[in-house]
Amino acid sequence: MARDIGSAGWIIVLWLITGFLTMTAALSYGELAGMMPKAGGQFVYIQRAYGRLLSFLYGWTVFTVIQTGVIAAVAVAFAKYTAVFFDDLNIEIFKVGDSWVFSYKQILAMAIIIMLTYINTKGVKTGKTIQLIFTSAKLIALFSIIIFGLYVGLKSDVLSQNFSNMWEASKTVVNPDGTVTVTKLVGIAVLGAAGATIINSLFSSDAWNNVTFIAGEIREPKKNIPRSLFLGTMIVTIIYILANIAYLALLPMKGAPGDGGVMANGIMFAAEDRVGAAAASVFMGNIGVFVMAGLIMVSTFGCNSGLIYQAEDRSMPWQKMGNSSKAQAN
Repeated sequence: MARDIGSAGWIIVLWLITGFLTMTAALSYGELAGMMPKAGGQFVYIQRAYGRLLSFLYGWTVFTVIQTGVIAAVAVAFAKYTAVFFDDLNIEIFKVGDSWVFSYKQILAMAIIIMLTYINTKGVKTGKTIQLIFTSAKLIALFSIIIFGLYVGLKSDVLSQNFSNMWEASKTVVNPDGTVTVTKLVGIAVLGAAGATIINSLFSSDAWNNVTFIAGEIREPKKNIPRSLFLGTMIVTIIYILANIAYLALLPMKGAPGDGGVMANGIMFAAEDRVGAAAASVFMGNIGVFVMAGLIMVSTFGCNSGLIYQAEDRSMPWQKMGNSSKAQAN
């Protein structure tokens, strides 16, 4: 997002918009879940609105593209932070063109998905234990960044510098020869860049709707589902915004690619895009990179465990529909 729009003010605005959209959608889903408290989430709502065929196609789309794509992305993030400890994971195995490289990180990501899928087939209790442990680690990582980041960062002038020209937007691109091109954005171009880069914050806020897939298992769904969706999305939004302010208090927005150090690289060119690890190194030194990388590894591991468990749970309604259709045919 920093490279796409290059403005501290716009980045915070985009996270605020993301929070507003997420909470609005969450309340809408809360109403639907209260009206139709059945397991299946969107599958149930699409079936009621558009019929069995489209809901069945949605189930297959979730299985083959939507949820699998999110699981893959989170697994890659896990592998990226694991590479902080094991540099050999960055070794290139082969590449396609100039943009796609297959390394040992991808192998690790695939192995993690297979392992978590196997673990979650062992039952709900196992998945629940994993979620409690790893969600706690995720919160520790975020609150560490926020508390220590703001405490240390506000003693410097980094935050004021980042917000001195907070509405001057620009797009930064690294050319194939290593040079950097910075293009100032004004007018419609700013809105276009904002619309493109908000995908990143929306992706980070995704999966809030997963609670609707277990609506049939929740006590007093008409009251508890809307409440959990609203409070959950609001708390996450606040945490994300505070984390971004902490990043901006610790690291300069702009920087240059290379090995000049975390301050020289800035947020734009944090090593391997590991902004959290770069921010932690400011107030913890080199050990902070490893501490934060470890916490984010734990966080992404737990996140994928939950996503894989929910993916298995989501498949049940449309599988049952297929089985029901077969039964009727027989």
